Amino acid sequence: QVQLVESGGGLVQPGGSLRLSCAASGFTFTSYAMSWYRQAPGKERELVAAITSAGGSANYADSVKGRFTISRDNAKNTVDLQMNSLKPEDTAVYYCNADRRGLLKSYTYWGQGTQVTVSS
Repeated sequence: QVQLVESGGGLVQPGGSLRLSCAASGFTFTSYAMSWYRQAPGKERELVAAITSAGGSANYADSVKGRFTISRDNAKNTVDLQMNSLKPEDTAVYYCNADRRGLLKSYTYWGQGTQVTVSS
């Protein structure tokens, strides 16, 4: 079955770094765009970063541009999010997402989330 398993979350001080990883299985990874979303308490889930299926293009939320980098390894079926210069407002549960838009049907999958807490 489809699985997206996130890892790498934790507690980090402001200004620190974390690297999140998402391991995918159960679907054709190379056919899916991959994204990282986050949801802070009391807020809606928001898109943080996205990368195309071949990895040739990436987009970022304005709030993380220049600090976060999304990458994927299509040989290993993984997508990572390198987070630098972390701020308290980056605290959230981070979710991995796989998305494929077909002509007749779309497919989207979510991981279970990993907690990132930025605090001194």
